[in-house]
Amino acid sequence: MNRTEAIEAINRLAAQRVPFLCITDFLGQETRLWPLAEMNPKEVLYSIHGKSNVLPGMYNGLTNLHHFNKTPISFDAYKLSFDKVMNHLRRGDSYLTNLTCTTPIGCNLNLQEIFFKSQAKYRLFVKDAFVVFSPEIFVQINEGRIYSFPMKGTIDAQVPQAAELILADKKESAEHATIVDLIRNDLSRIATDVKVDKYRYIDTLDTNSGQLLQVSSQISGKLPLDYLDMLGSILFELLPAGSISGAPKEKTMEIILGAETHQRGFYTGIVGLFDGQDFDSGVLIRFVEEKDGKLFFKSGGGITVNSQAESEYAEMVQKVYLPFV
Repeated sequence: MNRTEAIEAINRLAAQRVPFLCITDFLGQETRLWPLAEMNPKEVLYSIHGKSNVLPGMYNGLTNLHHFNKTPISFDAYKLSFDKVMNHLRRGDSYLTNLTCTTPIGCNLNLQEIFFKSQAKYRLFVKDAFVVFSPEIFVQINEGRIYSFPMKGTIDAQVPQAAELILADKKESAEHATIVDLIRNDLSRIATDVKVDKYRYIDTLDTNSGQLLQVSSQISGKLPLDYLDMLGSILFELLPAGSISGAPKEKTMEIILGAETHQRGFYTGIVGLFDGQDFDSGVLIRFVEEKDGKLFFKSGGGITVNSQAESEYAEMVQKVYLPFV
């Protein structure tokens, strides 16, 4: 369904307290929505903070991971897109732009096996399309308060004093501050009493090649009393997620579409679960797509005027991983 249809459907189901799962693409142009009572686990599987439609016995007899390889685009190809972004940053068109790429991967597991074996806050499998194992919350709504947890800043946990280094990094600090400010402004459009509850704390992510540290913050605001009657309107007012677009959002979206060499599709969109009372949603990152029997991993990172192409390229490649050991 399109944007208008999606807003109307989500508003209606939430107002009626009907549990549902929804996903939107990056541009907010395509939404898929399933009332939970009508979902077919052979077509779509989800696990969101422990709430799941996985049935007993579905994950028996899984294949072990025997090989995993990645073939990222060349640094020279990446730098062409990076330079386009940097030109806009230096002109002041954007303060932060999220640049992403597609990386072909080789793996002996299929999408469903990756779903079952992965560990993440947000896991989603759509048959013959993609699998997601995202660590990033988009928004959570609980008892009339909305929470957002932007993630910006990644480092290999094996680096000596990794946590201290990432928190002291001036470029990463500035990037994170920009996203926190953007999310705070976004929430202020639909909520009152908006505040930063926690600033720049560390999350640990387990991957098939070791642990990563990721920096997050927590921001919250108070929603109007009738928020469930307009849940779809609230959700689409906040899209796309600031952490995977940039600031200012409208101009930065133009920059992204002009610089990236692939179609994001549902990558960097969102998945949302409404349980009849509360809403929990994640950003569709850590994303493996299937096309013509081949697998492709989509990843990227935030670019600022202080970014170095070599380190941003390395971060993009580092984020191509499977979240299990």
